[in-house]
Amino acid sequence: MDLLRVFSGSKSFRLRLCSIFKSFNLIYSILNLLPGLTWRIPTTEKVLFLTFDDGPIPEVTTDVLERLSSYQAKATFFCIGENVSRHSAIFNRIVEQGHATGNHTYNHLNGWHTNTKDYLINISRCQDTMESAIRMEAKKKLFRPPYGKLKPAQLWALRNQYKLIMWNVLPRDWEKEKSANSCFEIIKRKTKPGSIIVFHDSIKAKERMLPALEMTLEHYSALGFRFESLEKFV
Repeated sequence: MDLLRVFSGSKSFRLRLCSIFKSFNLIYSILNLLPGLTWRIPTTEKVLFLTFDDGPIPEVTTDVLERLSSYQAKATFFCIGENVSRHSAIFNRIVEQGHATGNHTYNHLNGWHTNTKDYLINISRCQDTMESAIRMEAKKKLFRPPYGKLKPAQLWALRNQYKLIMWNVLPRDWEKEKSANSCFEIIKRKTKPGSIIVFHDSIKAKERMLPALEMTLEHYSALGFRFESLEKFV
């Protein structure tokens, strides 16, 4: 069965489906089956894809860039448009240092709680802001939904314009109950060649994210892995 065709049916039918799929895990299982979402890069090469959500902000993103540079690592930054507007110099530094950038909506919207029209407008505003900051149209447009929450109708509308990037390693660095070590343990347990790892360059995650990032860079560099940005692989 073509799942995208099912989910693009009438509004009443989609609403009935949403009422059925109330379980968080079940919805993610369904999304996993849909074409158009990248969860991991299929490869046996020793390559990993570090990604950073919610920046750029001066309190955190600059520290991330310094750590990446010390390991000659490239990454992908999924940026909030509002932060790009406020901190365009940091956004330009990300680009100048050879990292990829992606769209994370202008206001960090939850797709499940936002109607599709407003959601798409917010994404377009973010994309315009990013491209204006570097005075260049993006050759390849990447998008990651905040919270990983995306309605099938939103996916359907975005699939041809953006590469939709999810993840297969989530260390949950924003959780205060976690430590940097416990975040790193999650990374070690779940990471394999081609993994897409999610960090957050945010104030909330900083005290766990930065040490966990350092441990990740040191550990996997010693194992012979390299760190690349996603735009060359999707």
